[in-house]
Amino acid sequence: LNNPRRPQEASGTSGMKAAMNGVLNFSVLDGWWPEGCIHGVNGWQIGGGYEGKDQDKVDRDSLYRVLLEEVIPTYYHNREKWFEMMKASINMSQWKFSATRMLKDYYQKLYN
Repeated sequence: LNNPRRPQEASGTSGMKAAMNGVLNFSVLDGWWPEGCIHGVNGWQIGGGYEGKDQDKVDRDSLYRVLLEEVIPTYYHNREKWFEMMKASINMSQWKFSATRMLKDYYQKLYN
């Protein structure tokens, strides 16, 4: 669970490292998570990226809804899906956030 106030998440490298170890992130769409999150596949998002005066209420309501309706039921009643999501988290992080991917991108964009 990571719920900073948008847009104050610096980058989220701790979340990336956690994902590489199969952790299922549950966070606001800020920092790295908008690029990494596939809701219900490799983790969950809190809210939809809304920013406004009532942002805290919107995020709070979303946090409780997703926690009670998706995260907890999956953990306790669908362990197979939980493990598949862990694998998806690892795969996504290696594909999108690894140093290997970064170096390939630099090479292709700078030298080709």
